[in-house]
Amino acid sequence: MEYNTSLPHLIIPEYGRNVQKMVQHLLTLEDDEERNKQAQNLVEIIGNLNPQIRDVPDFKHKLWDHLFIMSDFKLDVESPYPKPSEETFKEKPQLVKYPIKNRKYRHYGNVIRNMIQYAVEQPPGEEKERLKIAIANHMKKTYLIWNKDTVEDDVILREMNDLANGKLKLDDMNLKNKHDLVPPQKRSNNSNNNKNRRRKFKK
Repeated sequence: MEYNTSLPHLIIPEYGRNVQKMVQHLLTLEDDEERNKQAQNLVEIIGNLNPQIRDVPDFKHKLWDHLFIMSDFKLDVESPYPKPSEETFKEKPQLVKYPIKNRKYRHYGNVIRNMIQYAVEQPPGEEKERLKIAIANHMKKTYLIWNKDTVEDDVILREMNDLANGKLKLDDMNLKNKHDLVPPQKRSNNSNNNKNRRRKFKK
């Protein structure tokens, strides 16, 4: 009994061992005309056995490339496409530089960092003050997603100032008067409770 572990390695396992054997048979054909004819037939067979490949653009080109790959680039036939080289498939790809990101306060994400940088670059005025409040409120909501405990506003302002490298004036921000920094869900619950109290009072 033959086991797969004792058989030759399959270069493209998706096509199966029978296709691999037919490719090896092509290498034994000495007549050029017969070898070219059988190579074209084998490409058609592979396409019929794997109809999903036909959804790939220029799938015939891909099949011919696979034929040369399965022959370990030893097959000498006339292909309608340029013959791929062994070096092209075996060369190592160039290393892609991984983007270097600041790991500090990762729970806020890069969007918050970009928003803070944008706020730093804005001229003084009411719009900038509103933007700082909005950023601080979003930072608190983001903080509470990762940490279910409560957080003081001073902590948010301190970390916001750190992310801005001290370039965003936050000392004069009276958040309690401008915005309570309470997450929307809690604000809606508080408003509902107030409405319920008013209804009871009216009754």
